[in-house]
Amino acid sequence: MHKQPIQFNDEDELPDIRYDNIFKAVFTKDTPASKGALSGLVSALIERKISVQTITANEPPANNTFDRSIRFDIACRAESGELINIEMSFHPTPHELSRLEYYASRQFSGQGIQGVEKDYFDLVETFQIGIFGKEKFFHDEALVHSFQYFDPLHNVDLGGKSRIITVELPKAERIVDKPAIEMDSSKKWSIFFQYLTNKNKRSKINEILEREEEIAMAGETLIHISRDDIEQARLTTELKNKLDYQSGMVYAKRQGRTEGRAEGLAEGRVTEKLEIAKNLKAAGVSAEIIFQTTGLRLEE
Repeated sequence: MHKQPIQFNDEDELPDIRYDNIFKAVFTKDTPASKGALSGLVSALIERKISVQTITANEPPANNTFDRSIRFDIACRAESGELINIEMSFHPTPHELSRLEYYASRQFSGQGIQGVEKDYFDLVETFQIGIFGKEKFFHDEALVHSFQYFDPLHNVDLGGKSRIITVELPKAERIVDKPAIEMDSSKKWSIFFQYLTNKNKRSKINEILEREEEIAMAGETLIHISRDDIEQARLTTELKNKLDYQSGMVYAKRQGRTEGRAEGLAEGRVTEKLEIAKNLKAAGVSAEIIFQTTGLRLEE
């Protein structure tokens, strides 16, 4: 059990958990704290107690950020069989809702009952969860929406086994100053994600950590990530690569041209990797670990 919740000081420089690589690193580590945090997050969003049993490696593991594929941040199975996909999107695209619907259908139909001693009653519940950092998609004030098959004309629920859940973090602004005791778990998680790096809200974050054990577990995992030099170097490289790509796209769009973008971005990424390698070497990190962290050749 987590007996003494972690507290963040004003001096703590915390990585932004809304970036998908940091989100993934916090919730997929092979530690009791990380597993407890993931179970708590899923339980809060589907509104019943869930214990995550296994995590499916939809992407490369958290210590390999140079060989990524376009998949979900976290895919997991609960002890009671439910399948859950979770995606943290800091800058969700306009087609994000259609994307969620597409993969929700694939998740449900991909369970594979063909040719085995199973029928449709053996299909388990599936949950496609999208957490949005910078965009609002719905015009109400609700932080969390849960979508299921429903006939709005006759007010009849199909009672299906697949659900899409969305969390719009910008909407947390209207509740952040409320006492944590008045918030349910999903609201506390939303405040944690949205205001973790805002030092003006550090007391609110600490209040939530005191009251929500699973969020405190996420905080415990996060603080170890931020204090690990090699992990921090890896996360910094990933973030810079993303910002380099974003900056290159914006620049090309403003200039009305796209030629040369790929070459410029590739050169920028190599430069950043070399800078990280210099810092790690100066800190006494071995060449082998630097190679594994940055992906540079050993001779480089």
